[in-house]
Amino acid sequence: MRLAGKVALITGGARGIGRAIAAAYVAEGARVAVADRLAHEAAETAAALGASAMAVGMDVTDVASIAAGVAAVEGAWGGIDILVNNAGIFNMASIDRITVEDYRRQYDVNVGGTIFAAQAVVPGMKRRGGGVIVNFASQAGRRGEANVTIYCSTKAAVISVTQSLALELAKDNIRVNAIAPGVIDTPMWDVVDAQFAQYEGKAKGQKKREVGLAVPMGRMGMPEDIAGPAVFLASDDARYVTAQTLNVDGGNWMS
Repeated sequence: MRLAGKVALITGGARGIGRAIAAAYVAEGARVAVADRLAHEAAETAAALGASAMAVGMDVTDVASIAAGVAAVEGAWGGIDILVNNAGIFNMASIDRITVEDYRRQYDVNVGGTIFAAQAVVPGMKRRGGGVIVNFASQAGRRGEANVTIYCSTKAAVISVTQSLALELAKDNIRVNAIAPGVIDTPMWDVVDAQFAQYEGKAKGQKKREVGLAVPMGRMGMPEDIAGPAVFLASDDARYVTAQTLNVDGGNWMS
């Protein structure tokens, strides 16, 4: 029960990694707000988790939607101790196909969503005497990849945002860290696989098999492989850890 008495808000919490973290946080004693623009799926996830969870409709590209979601959680449970910035999108494009719209959308969700969700919860965390923010980067933020210019750069930006916010908020007892997952078997990776199939001329499912076999541990990760580190970073076990990005990728990246 490492998170007993804590209130957590998880963006993109309806499925995949977000859902696994929500389940792990509830198991560790937290109350969890499952925030997602897919309001119906958020409600299903919250219902499956029981009385310790609530669903919040939230579009992280809309500051008014973020503010309303945060206000709903604070009104129901008194405040927010943990923010998990998990919402994210992926799209491939070679340099000749990059559009302004796609550029803005990926940055608005992956970077802007991280910044403005943090902005919304920090005042309440300060009033409560501290808190924890866990951002989601990626192994794609550690290195470039052909045809993935925008996504890789957004995740590199999340690492930088994490470091800057951690230094700014340390005096307020708010720790800010990030997780950089490797290849994780989630619904998003089905989208990634389909796009790689298009750009690399591969059969559907081939890229997914290849990346799993290339991991030093010999398999793709599962959402539950990320949930444990997310519990650690949110708990007092990590009370002296801030400004860090933790690689959880089966050995793909060493730093």
